[in-house]
Amino acid sequence: QVQVLESGGGLVQPGGSLRLSCAASGRIFSINDMGWYRQAPGKERELAARITSGGSTNYADSVKDRFTISRDNAKNTVYLQMNSLKPEDTAVYYCNAAIRSDYSADRINYWGKGTLVTVSS
Repeated sequence: QVQVLESGGGLVQPGGSLRLSCAASGRIFSINDMGWYRQAPGKERELAARITSGGSTNYADSVKDRFTISRDNAKNTVYLQMNSLKPEDTAVYYCNAAIRSDYSADRINYWGKGTLVTVSS
């Protein structure tokens, strides 16, 4: 079994910072891309940031220069440092990881259950 679990959401004032973490665990053989998606109320889920196993990153234009994605391959963990937060960043943030387990040759996209980030004064 493979699990992906997010942590670090919460309530923050505009202009503040939060750091999200996402750890993959279980029978993992390898992890390719890892990323953070978000879904605001009444909107579709969208990509916020993504990082390859080699460290290459890409960001949504709306978060560029404010958010930083990073990963610790030894810990199977991806982070999202969010600075200068705005009310429009309010959303449920989901972790995604492309994982090959040690019991299958298939690479599967695993999703966490999400963590709520609320930016409000």
